[in-house]
Amino acid sequence: MRAMIVKEFRELRRDRRTLAMLVLLPLLLLVVFGYAANFYVGSVQAAVVGPLAATTGPALPEFFDVTVTAPEDTRADAERMVRDNEVDVAFVASGSAITTVALVDGSNLFAAQSSVSVLNKIGGAVRTEVLYNPELKTSWVMVPAIIGLILTFIGTIITSIGLVREREAGTLEQLAVMPIGPSQVILGKIVPYFLLAALDMIVVTVLGMLLFGVPFNGNVLVFAVGAAIFLFVVLGLGVLISTVSQTVGQAIQTAFMILLPQILLSGMIFPLDAMAAGVRWIGYLLPLTYFTMISQGVMLRGAPMSSLWLPLLVLTLMAVVVFTAAVLRFRRDLAPNIRAAEEDS
Repeated sequence: MRAMIVKEFRELRRDRRTLAMLVLLPLLLLVVFGYAANFYVGSVQAAVVGPLAATTGPALPEFFDVTVTAPEDTRADAERMVRDNEVDVAFVASGSAITTVALVDGSNLFAAQSSVSVLNKIGGAVRTEVLYNPELKTSWVMVPAIIGLILTFIGTIITSIGLVREREAGTLEQLAVMPIGPSQVILGKIVPYFLLAALDMIVVTVLGMLLFGVPFNGNVLVFAVGAAIFLFVVLGLGVLISTVSQTVGQAIQTAFMILLPQILLSGMIFPLDAMAAGVRWIGYLLPLTYFTMISQGVMLRGAPMSSLWLPLLVLTLMAVVVFTAAVLRFRRDLAPNIRAAEEDS
């Protein structure tokens, strides 16, 4: 009995992935639910436009962090700022019978809910209009994020499992003697998963629109470009996972540890604005965060590519870094097999 217990502890010590899940996963959950599990946004960025902007801005509650004051701008300018995600709320202080109109970005659900709650306390001095999600439906903001989650699942877990099975089946040695480079091997392996994920994305998007009435107000091409870049990132992560995993079980463990933070810290469940600063920056390192910005921006707000350049640029940089790292790791794995094949010949 004692020998069995000692044996299990020794095997557990050697299995660093399982040990990491036993130690790091509880710590991650503690940090997330302690610092990030908050649905109430404490403050939002706001703009004030119109002839009375200079006097209206200082009179607003501290909840609204006024970053733009533009007396010469009109309601059209305010709507553009909300559409392009420059601010969460835009106040139009025109000096008409209804002094101020608050345009709230409904695509940012939690910030919108908090904003509406604060505005309701002000009373009749401000008329509230919720744009892009007038009824503040949760499904409207969740469906675009779920699309990214499905792509992440296919890219990390399914791809890594498929490539690790190649290793377990011994076909890695056959790839080593083929007259193609590691980058071509990787592309050949991930193209089927890319096409499968693209098909799933189309199905989920269409079903989300039909079942939940989620609108698609933007350009399909912009959405497709963002999804394609994001797919390269998560597929590259899947290849990286396969290069550091010897078995399917190890690949699943590693992929799960990468997938869980993206679910919890990407803003999909808990708003980034409500997270503590240290935890929030982890969210900004996750690719799902930026795809959610793109999908919600295109589908709900009809945002053009010019207003989504930052998340598109970040995802492009991530794709280059991850794919390069995957090629280098894969080349290192193939090197011993290439030398063995050369010696046999």
